[in-house]
Parts: sequence; C-alpha cells; structure tokens
Amino acid sequence: MEQRAEMLNQEMTWLWQEVEEMSQEQWSPEQTNQEQSSFAWVSLLLSALQHWQCWAVAGVLVLLFGLCWWLRKRSREPESEEESSDSDVEEEEHEDGNDDADDAGRFFEEQIEWPVQHLDRDIEIVRDLMEIFILVFQYLFSNTSFVVLEKAIEVGSAFEGWSPREEDITYRLLVSLKPPRGHIFHLEPGPLWPARNFRIRVELVCTCGMEQPAGPTPCFLHDPEEEQRRNEGPSILQDLCTDSYLDVQKTALYFQIFVRRSWRILPISARYRLIVLPSNRSCKFRVTEGQEKRVLIELLFGVQEGNSDIFLSSQYTEAAYTPSTMWPESYAVAEIKFFRHIASQAQPDSFHLRCLQLCARSLLGREFSTHTLKTVVMHLLNIMPLSEWHRRHFLERLEDIMRYLQSCVEKRCLNHFFIGNDNVPEEIILTPELQMAEPLNLFQHLVQDPDAHERAQIEFEELRHRIRMLVLHGR
Repeated sequence: MEQRAEMLNQEMTWLWQEVEEMSQEQWSPEQTNQEQSSFAWVSLLLSALQHWQCWAVAGVLVLLFGLCWWLRKRSREPESEEESSDSDVEEEEHEDGNDDADDAGRFFEEQIEWPVQHLDRDIEIVRDLMEIFILVFQYLFSNTSFVVLEKAIEVGSAFEGWSPREEDITYRLLVSLKPPRGHIFHLEPGPLWPARNFRIRVELVCTCGMEQPAGPTPCFLHDPEEEQRRNEGPSILQDLCTDSYLDVQKTALYFQIFVRRSWRILPISARYRLIVLPSNRSCKFRVTEGQEKRVLIELLFGVQEGNSDIFLSSQYTEAAYTPSTMWPESYAVAEIKFFRHIASQAQPDSFHLRCLQLCARSLLGREFSTHTLKTVVMHLLNIMPLSEWHRRHFLERLEDIMRYLQSCVEKRCLNHFFIGNDNVPEEIILTPELQMAEPLNLFQHLVQDPDAHERAQIEFEELRHRIRMLVLHGR
C-alpha cells in the first residue's frame, strides 16, 4: 500500500507538471478563457491531492484495489459469447394454420445479415466505466461550488436493443446535473419549434439558517469567507455559465477535459485505450481493447423537470443553429421506459424491436429519421395487442408500419408520442404541461414546404422498396 501510494503521488506530480506546461502554450481566442480556467482548477485539485492525509490515500487505494479486482474479473471472461436465445425459439411447435407464416419468420430471422452485436457484454463495460468516472468526479468535486452529478441514465437505441448497424452503435447515457449547495436552477421556456427549448438560469440562494446534519450551512450571499472560497475553487457560475445561464458547450468541454485527465491516473487505462472525440454538445469518447474491440460512448447532460421522466438535454437539435445556452427538451428517458414497459408485457419472442431495427436500417434519405420510425412503432405498439408482434406476424407488422407512415405522409401529420397523448402508459411520468398540451405535429414542415412533402413521398416509396428487397434477399 505504501508503494502504491508513493507511485500514485508521483503520477499526480507528473500530471500536475504537464497541466502547468500546457497552460502556458498558445491558445486560440475561442478557447483561451475556458481552457485556462479548466487547467487552473485541475491544477488546484491535483495540488490538493498531493497533501492528502493517510486516511484519504487509504480510501483511494481501496478504490484502486477494487478497480484491479474488476480488471482481473474482466480478463477471465471469454472474448465472445454464444447466443442461445434463438435456439429456444427454434424448439417451439408451429401453431395450426400458421406454419407458412412461422417459416417465413424463421427465414427472415436467419437469412437477413443482422449486424453482429454483443450488446450485453459491451453494456457491462459501459456501466463499469461510467461508475468509475462518476465516483471519481464526486470524490474530487464534493464540497465545491461545481455542478453535482447523479447516476447516469441509459438512453438510446443501443440500450433499447435495436441499433440498426454495428458501426452505428453508440452507447448514450444521460448524466443528470444538479445545482451545488447554495444554488438553484431556474428553467425559462424558449422557442417551441422544432422542439420545446429552455434556458437554465443559475442563481445563488440564501442558505442562512438552513440546518444540515453537520451543522449550519454557510451562505455564499452573506458570508464573505464563503464567497471568497467559492470564487477561488471550481464554480458552476464562473466555469459553466454564460451570463448566468448554463452553457452546453462549456459543460461539454469541461467534461471532456475531466475524462481525458482522470483516465491517465486510473489503473484501468493499462488495459483499455480511451480517445476523446470532438463534440460541441456532449462528451463522446471511444474505448478500445486491443485492435478489434471498440466501444463508442456518448455522455449527454440533462436537467430533470421536476420529478418527471422529461429532461432538458444537451442533445443536438434539427435546427440549423442552436445557441449554446439553449437546452432542448428530451424524451429519451421516457422512451426507454416505454420500451422496457413493452418488454415486460410482451412475449419473450416478440419481434417489435426487429421490425424497428429493419426499418431504421433501410433509411437513406433526409426526410425520415430513425426517430420518425421509432415514433411510428411506438404508436402501433400502444394501440395493437402485443400478441400480434410474434415472429409469425412480422410481415404483417412491417406492412402496418409502412401503411401508418404512408398515411402520415399523405396527411402531413405525425403526432409526437408524448406531447398531448392521453394513452401514454402510467409508468411514464410526464410534466403537467405535456399532459395538457395540444398534440405536436412532427411533420409540420411538410405542411409548410410542398417540396419537402414531395421529397417525403418519393423517399417513402424508396424506403418501402428497400425493406421488401431486404426481406426477400436478406441484404
């Protein structure tokens, strides 16, 4: 333990020196303030780490030994896993009158070249990595005026189980942000199209008289010493805000720096290689083991609306330009809760995700997105008996998806699944505003632009043709 503590202290010293050297390099005008302030508080933290007492070092060593145990556990796992779920389906007896349809379903499942995905194995890697990062972040930034992280929430197609292509698999997690002690988030509505948008104003609040288990809470507004301490250390207002509004790009940049710097001192870096990728509104990085195994992870940042499943997120929007202080409303958490609700009610061999995966895989144009098809499938899942999504019904369900989409294109109307929908499952918690709102038409641009409507009609015919070819020929 003493040797490990000495080595850790030496690594911290090297990292601190490197940060100081980089802070003296030439910076572009856009990055000067953000990057220098980033390295300033990183240097401050690393300096503090060098003066930890023995009990703190012991705590870090416990974490390090835990990580080493995790590495040994991972190294003993087989590199590939055999899929056995399909064999159970193969042993089922055909129902009377449905032999031909079930044979077609089996052909569809076996002959189509599905992307080779090891979601279960990769998801465990992603979860372990995120747990490590959040633990380190919480340890370093506790008792500061910096933003508070909560547990990352799994969102997106990879965690829903239907990524269309192997090369497109991105494991997205929504990291919920909370204001630090003595601060609050005030949500201000912004433009409503192409999505509901908000700005997040960060405000100081008086904490005089507030009692905590450890005693009275110091007040940043009325205690000069606390105000000075807040200004000297990492600060959400100084480092992550623009004119007191939480800035998406600054938040993404700071987390990219945190991931890059903290990775170097973690034992897990001896086995995996991590590369932070460029992104203005998220923290995206690729983790590689050896020459073959790659996992792409993207961290989105969000602020929860009350106690609902709706968040203000750093995700990209369809708008040509989105200000850095604008946070679009995200339904990703509600969507994954919907698919988990369906999975709990459907038969084990339900084919609804395969149908969605096939349709999304066939997209090529720009008028339809994967979210368009996802919305169509969610509407159908909500109105059709789940028993009708068995493998033997897959051709009928594919045709239902195409007919529903065609009808929406002709009517130039596809309603948002959560906004103004009275049939959302009770397990999903919506805000009162969404429950009372009028339905939002996702095809409003087709109403306003006749050329876009004509392109959508053409792209629909092309999409239907590609799906038929994929079903007939397997590719």
